[in-house]
Amino acid sequence: MTGESGTGEAFGPMADRPLRIALLTYRGKPHVGGQGIYTRQLAKALADLGHHVEVFSGQPYPDLDPRVPLHKLQSLDIYNDHFPMRMPGLWELKTLADLAEVTAFSFGSFPEPLAFSLRAFGALRGRRDDFDVVHDNQSLGWGVLALQRLGFPVIATIHHPITVDRRLEIEHAESLYRRVTLARWYSFTRMQTAVARRLERVITVSENSFEDIVRDHKVPRERMHVVPVGVDPERFRPVDTVTRRPGHLITTASADVAMKGLSFLLEAVAKLRTERDDIHLTVIGRKKEGGRSADTIERLGLTDVVEFVTGVPDERIVELYSEAELAVVPSLYEGFSLPAIEAMACGVPVVATPGGAQPDVVGADGETALLVAPGDADALAVRIRGALADPALRARIGAAARQRVIDQWSWRHTAERTAAQYRALLAEHRER
Repeated sequence: MTGESGTGEAFGPMADRPLRIALLTYRGKPHVGGQGIYTRQLAKALADLGHHVEVFSGQPYPDLDPRVPLHKLQSLDIYNDHFPMRMPGLWELKTLADLAEVTAFSFGSFPEPLAFSLRAFGALRGRRDDFDVVHDNQSLGWGVLALQRLGFPVIATIHHPITVDRRLEIEHAESLYRRVTLARWYSFTRMQTAVARRLERVITVSENSFEDIVRDHKVPRERMHVVPVGVDPERFRPVDTVTRRPGHLITTASADVAMKGLSFLLEAVAKLRTERDDIHLTVIGRKKEGGRSADTIERLGLTDVVEFVTGVPDERIVELYSEAELAVVPSLYEGFSLPAIEAMACGVPVVATPGGAQPDVVGADGETALLVAPGDADALAVRIRGALADPALRARIGAAARQRVIDQWSWRHTAERTAAQYRALLAEHRER
């Protein structure tokens, strides 16, 4: 590469040349959760466009395209699936990031965004000439800001401000102790606000998230831009060889938090189960033993009705969608719902709430989706009951929904728009 390190001068005469991108994600679970899906699919789509992408990730690590190198920034893995909330031993503390991680955890805060950002800073600080841009996927830690101060052009994706999760979780807490505990756990959002306000450029996935970020993180509007995420409609598509199961519903809940609204769906399923014995719900996600959803399932007598599926490849998820008569997205809030557009791409009619950005994603009620008020189990049961009883409605909504995805939500579109944001950021560096 020609030109001075950190100045972006090489982008004058070679403005359209492939870019070298360091993509950061503090956790990249392959098949459940938006971060892992976003990292995998965006990196692949950018590589398809000819760019060079290297991913820096903490555990759990993403499943990447073979063309995309993965740099494993190993954490203390306090929130692993097999032994969550473990306290690391003193012999495990070998770096400043390790100390920061265990200290934040000891004080009751979620430590991963801060600790990961410090590890990313350590991994990249000597590689300024190797990358044109650093793209942070919502860690928003102090280490990311330090990279910007070293001269790296830094851009961040904020899918939605975690301050919204914090607000909804505290509102739905059942005791004062729980509210205090949640306030401590979400204290990392103060760091994220401080970092987000100082970054040179921020992209988000919807107009709704745009407004929430401006309000909660105080990011200046002129530094923010909307780049919707997508889905691969050739991979997520109807499977003609799979038979739909009467009364079968599907949803995604990657975390047992109030914002996802799973408890309201479970209550709706219990109501429908009194009328139809073929009602069954598949949840793409891991059941947290002893958690809110597990307790609700036990209380409502749904143990044999609700099935959790996790750690399966996209091919199996597509089959699960094709088995379902309806997909349900009962979230109280979504910055942008990947599960919704995955279901829509598979031709499955979606029953969704207008929480957050979902109306922008799924479209108009009765045309490309069926909308229902958030947090209302009775209304949700009524809407599901009506859709299950109307095959023609489901067929029409499902077909229109898939066409909406094809027209608007592809990963290639996301990659092209994201690369345009990289080039705009580099142009600003060149001007400075």
